[in-house]
Amino acid sequence: MSQTIVLASNNLGKIKEFNELFRRFNIEVKPQGEFSVEDADETGLTFVENAILKARHACAITGLPALADDSGIEVDFLDGAPGIYSARFAGEHGDNDANNALLLEKLQGVPSAQRTARFHCVLAFMRHANDPTPIIAHGTWEGRILESLEGAEGFGYDPLFYVPEKGCSAASLSKQEKNQISHRAQALTALLEAFKARQLIA
Repeated sequence: MSQTIVLASNNLGKIKEFNELFRRFNIEVKPQGEFSVEDADETGLTFVENAILKARHACAITGLPALADDSGIEVDFLDGAPGIYSARFAGEHGDNDANNALLLEKLQGVPSAQRTARFHCVLAFMRHANDPTPIIAHGTWEGRILESLEGAEGFGYDPLFYVPEKGCSAASLSKQEKNQISHRAQALTALLEAFKARQLIA
């Protein structure tokens, strides 16, 4: 395997996280922007489809192995919404305040027991654009939606996501605590295990 993996994202936080994970295996993860790769069209209907679309797109343009992440939150009362549309739930991509406000509005008056939700993170790794067996790693994080924002850490839906085992919102956890139990942490652990199983790393 090449010592460089392209991440189908320009998110600096994710780049740092993946590099910390892979550094000991002498693998460097670089953002797709370094290779002038534009964002892929996320036309899939599932996290898995979108992650594969993004990884394949980055592979095709760079000729390098690529890793993509597709994440979001699934609310049971809303039949799984916002799901794959989590980042653009309120219309504009990445407007956290508007997304959180819309989620609260849609759950207004819904009792706590019916506000169950979970974060999903799907990672897709492809060796090349025509890879017939991409590695898929999936992590989930169970919780429920609060009735108001709580905490100042994190991003996205973290201030509304109550973590039962910690007794607080995801946005009230330190970054270190979150990185041990989050959906992304679980997906990363699964990815490493898959890499080892395929002998891509020792």
